[in-house]
Amino acid sequence: MSQQIVVIGDIGVMGNMIHIGDEAMFEALVDAMRQRGIHGITGISSAPIESSARYGISAVSTVGWPRERADRVERMARVTAAVSDSTVLANDDQAHAVIAAIAASDGVAIAGGGNMSTLWPHHIFERATIGAIAAALGKPLVISGQTLGPELDHPDTALVRKLLSSARLVGLREASSFALSERLGLGESITQTIDDASYLVDGAVGDSTEYCLVSISSHVAGAARSDVVVALAALLDALALDTGLEIVFLAHFGALDGPSRGDSVMHDAVMNAMKGPGRVVAPTDSVAAARLARGAAMVVSSRYHPVVFAVPAGVPTIGIPVDDYTGVKLRGALGNFGQDGLLPVAELLAGNGPALAARLWTDREIIRAEAVTLTTTARAMSAAWWDRVAAVFGAAGEDLHS
Repeated sequence: MSQQIVVIGDIGVMGNMIHIGDEAMFEALVDAMRQRGIHGITGISSAPIESSARYGISAVSTVGWPRERADRVERMARVTAAVSDSTVLANDDQAHAVIAAIAASDGVAIAGGGNMSTLWPHHIFERATIGAIAAALGKPLVISGQTLGPELDHPDTALVRKLLSSARLVGLREASSFALSERLGLGESITQTIDDASYLVDGAVGDSTEYCLVSISSHVAGAARSDVVVALAALLDALALDTGLEIVFLAHFGALDGPSRGDSVMHDAVMNAMKGPGRVVAPTDSVAAARLARGAAMVVSSRYHPVVFAVPAGVPTIGIPVDDYTGVKLRGALGNFGQDGLLPVAELLAGNGPALAARLWTDREIIRAEAVTLTTTARAMSAAWWDRVAAVFGAAGEDLHS
């Protein structure tokens, strides 16, 4: 009999808007569990009907959270209490379905993400509550591929520490998060991993000389967006001139069809400011996005997952952080596969982007060769991690990752 597990990720296409990276980490975990014989999967989603159809799984709604912290604390207490006394919640409360799914499962997995930060308090509460439900029901919990912080206030630190301490396994996807876990006094359940979606698409990659993939968020922190647009246009024009690559834009948070929204708004502005041409590819799903990144000759991105997809394949990559949070993630993703092409917004605005792009392009064969060496070990470590996750839920964990 196949094991039944509950998996939470920040999934669910709402208003026709998809977030490629969040979907990718969930999909990678689901794929890995299916390869290891776990086919009974219930996802926790903001759009359960959509997610059920997209992944061929059962799905329930998220617990749902009020805006104020005091109300979240009270909601968490009531939802946790409902495990043993359902009458503490209204009959139509969506948390009942979450509790029932966990009760019927062999365990719970929290898919990868960067949610354990005070920047996203409702995500901390969601995961902490799901962890508390699992503990109350005696179900094993696994937490995979996380970034911790770097911003964690005292109350959120307490929630994160308790959540991570309750898990059988915890995977952290960069060295800085692992170091933070040590400062939090967390124990031997912590493993330093890579992002869950690093091998969502795998296999040989041809030597592309055709395009540079660009994914830019509209979030530019304290910088003037108009200045960032001009600097990005200058960088991409210089890159195209030096390399002969076509500039291709892909929104990682954008509309599946229709008018430009999300990242596409920024892409439109950059293309309008460029002297040379650019082309847009509409987002569809995580696998298509991963293939596009892995097949590029170069990637320029302020989004995290284009970097995650590209660097295991040895694609020279420029990551553009706009704050400490994005800096931690991008530095980790690049460094895990031997790259260092970080271009903070201040450096971009100072006009240092073209020189960095030229260096990476010159070193592209060295970058590719180093990735080939590093990815052999990283792929094996990733497969071993998924074996350990499956084993927590009672699956055999056979070697199915060739």
